[in-house]
Amino acid sequence: MELDDIDTVGVVGAGTMGAGIAQVAAVAGYDVVMQDIERQFVDAGFDRIEESLDRKVASGDLTGDETAAARDRIEGTTTRGDLAPCDLVIEAVVEEMDVKQSVFEDLADVVDEGTVLATNTSTLSITTIASVIDRPERVLGLHFMNPVPVMKGVELVVGEKTSEETVALGHAFAEELGKETWEADDKPGFVTNRILMPWINEGVRAYDEGVAEKADIDRGMTLGTNVPMGPLELADHIGLDVVLDASETLHRELGDRYTPAYLLKRKVDAGDLGKKTGKGFYEYD
Repeated sequence: MELDDIDTVGVVGAGTMGAGIAQVAAVAGYDVVMQDIERQFVDAGFDRIEESLDRKVASGDLTGDETAAARDRIEGTTTRGDLAPCDLVIEAVVEEMDVKQSVFEDLADVVDEGTVLATNTSTLSITTIASVIDRPERVLGLHFMNPVPVMKGVELVVGEKTSEETVALGHAFAEELGKETWEADDKPGFVTNRILMPWINEGVRAYDEGVAEKADIDRGMTLGTNVPMGPLELADHIGLDVVLDASETLHRELGDRYTPAYLLKRKVDAGDLGKKTGKGFYEYD
């Protein structure tokens, strides 16, 4: 399959990442089928897309006509079978291997043999996800960064059986969405989270151990290394539960150097997950 063969893109999962992927694909001119298990999740996904597109209009990045056309290109559904016409399907569900494998088993029964199946996983093995279907050469990782409509990067992850044709298509598709890509082997955490998670955890430990106030830790890292956010603020934006899940996965795979910080666990246990709950290391309106 080549890029010109892709007309319709499927997205499984209408959460923050799935809705963002659906939006950028629709803005790029693709018809999109966004599927989730309950209608309320699909509707929430459309709300996220609407708010994001409105911000694009306000900033001058898109016109009203362009956003209206993008909305019209997205179909929402709770039925997995509605993904059958898709030429490329991107899974963006929770970071649990059994859930992702179940999705891929369903997709293999629904879509054509030539359809490329991608996962937006940030830490889990592409090879293991693909092992439950008969054509693992058509499976790759397309790890979009959050928030998808804003961030320019897409991490392309190559599984043990991923074909060169599928890799080339992944790069071309992401670039068609206006993204820039880099390639990683199928090793825990790939490039981004393998390096990012210990950085965040060390920031949490520094705060917990009284090295500096949280604002000074973040200020020190933004001014000292020219990153846009410090570790604590970034953790809040990602979601502390997501950071903890990724850290625990890396800890299992790579050992003690990836041990999650104690305060991170305590925050998640308390339900303070960051910006999405209104409170993490900082408070949000």
